[in-house]
Amino acid sequence: MRIIAGQWRGRPLLAPKGEATRPTADRAREALFSMLTSRLGSFEGLRVADLFAGSGALGLEALSRGAAHCTFVEQDGAAVTALKANIARLGAVAEVRMQSVMTLRAVDAPFDLLLLDPPYGSGAGAVALDRLARLGWLTPATLCSVETGKGEGVDVPGFAVEVERVHGKAKISLLRLGFPLPSVP
Repeated sequence: MRIIAGQWRGRPLLAPKGEATRPTADRAREALFSMLTSRLGSFEGLRVADLFAGSGALGLEALSRGAAHCTFVEQDGAAVTALKANIARLGAVAEVRMQSVMTLRAVDAPFDLLLLDPPYGSGAGAVALDRLARLGWLTPATLCSVETGKGEGVDVPGFAVEVERVHGKAKISLLRLGFPLPSVP
């Protein structure tokens, strides 16, 4: 596993030990970032959240390409250890939250890009997007990427799927919020 492009291009990343985390394959990550680049143009100055972060490969890729900030959220201890080691090895400046995505609270400012790679078959990506929209993590301008198993779909009320692509065992869906949802108390 390595960084695909940007200032840290080619730099290797550590993967967490054990079976609890399934890192996004380099080819799927390369395809995802090609899809994102065609929609965003540039990552310069973006606020990014890497949710179900694992090794942090998605968020670190965004930082390598010029994102201004990344918040990583991961609850597995082994994954957080690998994530923090990857951040240190690259000299990245980032926020790491060791908690479940489902326990996140409201934020002061929305993110420009949300990267979600939940466990396949869990439906957690759709649940998380609905919750985060209500907590102010995104606006209709925020681009959201959800990786699922190739046979899964991402159906979230209020969100529109812009594009879906299958890469091996993975399906990548890019979505945007179609209209604001009521906030969570």
